[in-house]
Amino acid sequence: MKKNLMISVLMTIATTFLLGMVYPLVVTGLAQLLFPGQAKGQLITRNGVVVGSRLIGQAFSGSGYFHSRPSAAGDAGYDPTASGGSNLGPTNQKLIDRLQADAARLEKENPHAPVPIDLATTSGSGLDPDISPAAAEFQIPRVARERGISEDRLRYLVRQHLRARQLGLFGEPRVNVLELNLSLDAQVAH
Repeated sequence: MKKNLMISVLMTIATTFLLGMVYPLVVTGLAQLLFPGQAKGQLITRNGVVVGSRLIGQAFSGSGYFHSRPSAAGDAGYDPTASGGSNLGPTNQKLIDRLQADAARLEKENPHAPVPIDLATTSGSGLDPDISPAAAEFQIPRVARERGISEDRLRYLVRQHLRARQLGLFGEPRVNVLELNLSLDAQVAH
């Protein structure tokens, strides 16, 4: 009995050390060596200052910027420490009211175009950094008007930031909002 107890204690210590310390350090080291940008969160810097990540959405509320999807993460949205959806079901009146208010606001912005669903609904994490090409196209008239540039020039900029499906199969075509807005700022003063 004493021998079995000692073996159990030693195995617990050995596996804790190997799987709880050595393995994570090796995997982290390999990630830093082989994929340094991804391992550090794909941070975007401008003039030596981190302005965001390609992986985490953030709010853009100015009328001269492309807007991200709505966020239910945290009280004010886009809180990476409170990632998650709202858990409101499709028949929940609070969700219905929010969707109707968002759709009405968006219809005023671009009255002759159908509202893309991703501009009215939140993502599962609440931190989606991308919008659909249709959502970017929907916002072009407003951004062009506010920035004083042609819609065609803005469409060209959106196309430059369009990402295709991964490996041609996975996901949907998408536009990273932070990268698009940073490019917009670099090209056209606001």
